Amino acid sequence: MTLDATHDAALTSWVESANAADTDFPIQNLPIGMFRRRGSDAETFRPGVAIGNRIVDLNAAAAALPTSVNRALAACAPGELNAYMAEGRALHRELRVALSEGLSAGSEARERIEPALVAQAEAEYAVPCRIGDYTDFYTGIHHATTVGKLFRPDNPLLPNYKWVPIGYHGRSSSIGATGQRFLRPLGQLKSGADAPQLGPSQRMDYELEVGIFVSRGNPPGSRIAMEHAEDHVMGLVLLNDWSARDVQAWEYQPLGPFLSKNFATTISPWIVTLDALEPFRAPWTRPDGDPQPLPYLDSAANRAHGAFDIVLEVWLQTDAMLAAGHAPVRLTSANFRDAYWTVAQMVAHHTVGGCNLQSGDLFGSGTQSGPEAGQGGSLLELSSGGREPVVLPNGERRTFLQDGDTIVLRAHCRRDGCRRIGFGDCAGTLMPALAAG
Repeated sequence: MTLDATHDAALTSWVESANAADTDFPIQNLPIGMFRRRGSDAETFRPGVAIGNRIVDLNAAAAALPTSVNRALAACAPGELNAYMAEGRALHRELRVALSEGLSAGSEARERIEPALVAQAEAEYAVPCRIGDYTDFYTGIHHATTVGKLFRPDNPLLPNYKWVPIGYHGRSSSIGATGQRFLRPLGQLKSGADAPQLGPSQRMDYELEVGIFVSRGNPPGSRIAMEHAEDHVMGLVLLNDWSARDVQAWEYQPLGPFLSKNFATTISPWIVTLDALEPFRAPWTRPDGDPQPLPYLDSAANRAHGAFDIVLEVWLQTDAMLAAGHAPVRLTSANFRDAYWTVAQMVAHHTVGGCNLQSGDLFGSGTQSGPEAGQGGSLLELSSGGREPVVLPNGERRTFLQDGDTIVLRAHCRRDGCRRIGFGDCAGTLMPALAAG
């Protein structure tokens, strides 16, 4: 692990909101994303870095940034960070160090950066880059086991699960940033009748996932070894891969989900870099009796600190709660540390056959659930397949989502001797379906 002055827990900022104990964005974090002022349709989305309750507009702060960073940002297409991402981790660290120094208390760069600050309350966000390809993995073993028991009580995990990082290729066109509002999807539904019918999904669900953004790609036909896998990762976001469970149940055999997943995926707007996450690494281990990974999925570094200790949470706000002025309520909590496969293993496996990753590609981790009851990362788990409603504090019940429900994913990292950092909200709202006519 590489810890430096940017991780110093004693470091404070002249942006006072960044010094609050509960902020997601202290000076030790400095995640990057794309923003513009809310309601300013004439403005293009531009790169910014979160600090406290403010955003550093990187274009406006160019005079305080290294020439190499400005050159990389200038090479980006409007509204996209791909060219910057492709420069790799050394350049990303240059920006982190420059902003850490410039935003720290007493910095002489304050007069050059302060005019470039924008309030987060006044901003709206976009997907931070052009996502060429999207791959959804299935690394949450507790989710896989719980869901497997609903359909195969005696054999919940298929034989390949503990050998292969299971995944499938999805689509990127309907991935949106926090605040995404989408229609309840239509699809073929098959219940007791002989023939399916087209209609709106009645079993809408969320999935608590971590998103992994690729920074540098690899040439076609090459592979990325475990030792270099994280050099190809920009950082992490929160990801909600909404699911129409009833559509999925009918369509998923033999090739897996299709319409049940392709209508919307929501991500948080800030990419939390691997450098910011360095203090929160954890050992990666396998339970006694489980098979050890094949050599191409193994390394000493991965075993020592390949996992990330990230607390993941799901919050729900219903229409009735919103009308009554009630804040969202927490449904569940899990930890990314419990994933069966690591970020490095996902990268190495994805490329072992010669697949070329590209800057801006996005991986989903698969639903992350905890080992304890009540730690399910989806309503499918929390309601035992729809049989046991979740009762909310206001008396409302949910087996699956209703129109107007807003799901908010949140996450943070905390460790003794380190500043707490977070990811910001990943919020999405389910709207009524169009007529099925």
